[in-house]
Amino acid sequence: MNRNVIFFAVASVLLAGCHTDMWRQNKSAPLSQNDFFPDGQASRPLLAGTIAKGHERKDDAFFTGAKGGKWVNELPVPLSKKLLLRGQERYNIFCSPCHGQVGDGNGMIANRGFTLKRPVGNYHTDRLRNMPVGHFYDVITNGYGTMYSYASRIEPSDRWAIVAYVKALQLSQNAPLADADPVALEESLKPKEDKAHAEGAKH
Repeated sequence: MNRNVIFFAVASVLLAGCHTDMWRQNKSAPLSQNDFFPDGQASRPLLAGTIAKGHERKDDAFFTGAKGGKWVNELPVPLSKKLLLRGQERYNIFCSPCHGQVGDGNGMIANRGFTLKRPVGNYHTDRLRNMPVGHFYDVITNGYGTMYSYASRIEPSDRWAIVAYVKALQLSQNAPLADADPVALEESLKPKEDKAHAEGAKH
């Protein structure tokens, strides 16, 4: 038998087994309607206790800001300059519009008609200065009052970076003079004209 005849015979048998059903299967597009379910929605919520592969969250302190039912008092990540710079960047993007550049609650949104029964949080009050770091992480994750959750916008590692930066802001506005570098402190207390004269003398 001619090889071409054999080839076409085999190909015909294989093609005969293919149907459009193989790629046109019954399925529901995301957010489409499905009358099978009582609520009519094809997209279903995750079952309770379901965890996506690779997303196990075994470190409670890191992922919730709490351990043993209490807010953690120390960062669950190493404190570094890199962490603070990342926190500053993320804070300026997500937090400063309401809380302000220095965390005093006087951001642009707060000053342009965002009036509430409870004003935007001022990080420099005694209450928030003494709040554990876990509280700030939880607020970013779950929201607080009229502030909505940022969990879908800010990754856990970046939340901790922001928390570290908030604590740095608190320290910057409330640190005692005794903690300041003596040389930098003396320079900052000089009259402006003396500073300008010193700068001119360098050139």
